[in-house]
Amino acid sequence: MRQSIQTILLIISLSFIFLSCSQQHSKHSEINIIPKPLNFEKGSGNFILNAETKIVYPDDSSVKQVAEFFNSQIAVPTGFKLQKGNEHESTNVIVFKINDKETLGEEGYELIVNKESIVIIAKKSNGFFYGMQTLFQLLPPEIYSSEKVASEIQYEIPSCRITDKPRFAWRGMHLDVSRHFFPKEFIKRYIDLIAMHKMNVFHWHLTDDNGWLIEIKKYPLLTEISAWRVNREDLPWRKATAPPKPGEKADIGGFYTQDDIREIVQYAAARQIEIIPEIEMPGHTSEVFAAYPELSCTGEKLYVQPGSYWPNSDIFCGGNEEVFTFIENVLDEVAELFPSKYIHIGGDEADKTEWRKCAKCQKRIKDEGLEDENELQSWFIKRIEKYLISKNKQLIGWDEILEGGLAPEATVMSWRGVNGGIEAAQQGHDVVMSPGTHCYLDHYQADPDFEPKAIGGFTTLKKVYSFDPVPGELNAEQAKHILGGQGNVWTEYISTPEHAEYMAVPRMAALAEVLWTPKKDLDWDNFRHRINKQYQRFDIMDVNYSKGSWKVDIQPAQQKSGFSVVLESEQLNPIHYTLDGS
Repeated sequence: MRQSIQTILLIISLSFIFLSCSQQHSKHSEINIIPKPLNFEKGSGNFILNAETKIVYPDDSSVKQVAEFFNSQIAVPTGFKLQKGNEHESTNVIVFKINDKETLGEEGYELIVNKESIVIIAKKSNGFFYGMQTLFQLLPPEIYSSEKVASEIQYEIPSCRITDKPRFAWRGMHLDVSRHFFPKEFIKRYIDLIAMHKMNVFHWHLTDDNGWLIEIKKYPLLTEISAWRVNREDLPWRKATAPPKPGEKADIGGFYTQDDIREIVQYAAARQIEIIPEIEMPGHTSEVFAAYPELSCTGEKLYVQPGSYWPNSDIFCGGNEEVFTFIENVLDEVAELFPSKYIHIGGDEADKTEWRKCAKCQKRIKDEGLEDENELQSWFIKRIEKYLISKNKQLIGWDEILEGGLAPEATVMSWRGVNGGIEAAQQGHDVVMSPGTHCYLDHYQADPDFEPKAIGGFTTLKKVYSFDPVPGELNAEQAKHILGGQGNVWTEYISTPEHAEYMAVPRMAALAEVLWTPKKDLDWDNFRHRINKQYQRFDIMDVNYSKGSWKVDIQPAQQKSGFSVVLESEQLNPIHYTLDGS
C-alpha cells in the first residue's frame, strides 16, 4: 500500500510539475500590465527617461494637473524634475495630446512610445491619467519607490503602441471604517492602490452599528458619543458583545473631521477617483441612538456596539418626522463635502420588528395607504431619494431597497448574489454588481488553517478573476444597466492597515482586470504570468499583499484501492515535495 501511495503521489507531482513548466514557457505577451490593455503592439528599441526629458501638455487645467501630478511622482525615485517643453519639441519628450477619438470613449487613451518620444492621446484627464499609469508599469518597478533609488538604474520604456479603454464605467473598491477605524494616511494609501489599478470609485462605508465616523456639525454628539465604543478587541468579533461595565471608558474608534474629508476627496480627485459616501438607513443605525435615542421607535438610549450585533432590530422610526429632519440635515452636510454623483444610503438588513410594534410607524402605514412594513421601507427610501434629487444627488443602496418597490431613480448595488441586480436591470434601473461570492474580499483567500482570522467564505484570486458582472439572464438592452462591479472589504476581523492591505491585495488586481478588460481577452494563465511583475511593484511599495495564491492546496481523495492526492497552486511555479523529509 505504501508503495502504491508513493507511486500515485509521484505521478501527480510529476504531472503537475510538467503542467507548471509548460505553462511557464507558454507564449505570453511581453508586457506585464494590469489591467490588461485592449490592444498592444510592440515596436523596436526603447525610450530612455532621464533628467533632460521634457514634458509637453496643452493649455488645459485638468490635463496640466495630470501631467504635473506624474511629474512629481517621477521625481521621487529618479530625482528627475522634468521641465516643460513646447509643442515643437520632438526628441526626448513626453507629449500629452487631446483628441476626441470616438474609439477611445470617455476614459480611453492611446500610448505611443518610440526611441525619441512618448505620446499620450486622450479625450479627458482620466484617459491621460490611465495612460500614465500604464507608462509607469512599462518602467522598472523601482519607479514605485517612495524614496530616491540608486542612480545606476536606467529607466527604459519599450517601444510600443497601446490603445486602451475600460469595459465598465464603475470600477470600485469599498472599505468599512465603522467596524474598525483607519487613519487618514491609510485611506490615502488605499486610494493610491485603487488608482494604480485604474479603478475609479472608492465606496467609503462611514456609519454602522459599531461607529459613526463622519463629523456632522449640526449633531456633535455623533462624534462625541457615536464614534466610540468600549474595548473588546481581545475577543472574537462574534463574541465581543458584552455591554460596557460601570465606569468603563469607550476609547475604541475615531472619526474623520470635515477638513479630513475635504483633504481626502481632493486627494482622490487628483487620482481620478470618485468617493461615494455611505450613510446607513433605515437599519444599521443603533450607534445613532447612543447619542439621539429619540430617533428610534423605542426611545431607548443604547450603547455603541463593541462587536457583533445580530439580530439587529434597532431602526430609524419611520413614523417620526424628527427622523427625516435629522437625515436631511445630515445629508445636507454630506452632499456639501462629497461632489460625487451618488450618495449610498445602505438600506440593507433592516429588521422591521420594531416597526410592527411602533404606533407611529403603524399610523404612517395607514396614513400613506401602505400594505405593510416592506412598503414602509420603500416609502422611506423614496422619500430620501426625492430629497437627494433636490440636492442634485442620486441614491444608491444595497439590493434590499428592492423590497416593497424600488425608488424611481435608484441604483442598486447587488450583494446577495446577482439576483437583485438582475431584477433591478430588468426593471430598467442601473446596477453595480458586488456579489459576496466573488467580491467580498474579507473572505478567506487560502486555506483558513494558515490564514489570518476572517469572517468566513472562501474567495481565491482565481475566483475573483472568474467574476463576470453581466449575468446571462439579461438581454442586450438590460445589460446596458450594469454599470460595473466593486470589491468590498468589511472589517469585523480586520483591525489594522496591514491586515486590510493583505485582504484587498492582490485580489483587487484581479477584479480591476475583470472590470477593465474585454471579457474575450481575459486569460487566467496570462494573468498569473503578469501578476508576478505586480508583486515586484508591491514589494517596492512595501504593500502587505497576500501570498495565499502561492500556497499549495492538498486535496486527498479515497479511491477503491488506496487514495489519490491532488496538489494545486494558483501560481505557475512547479510544486516540489518529498516523502522522506529530505
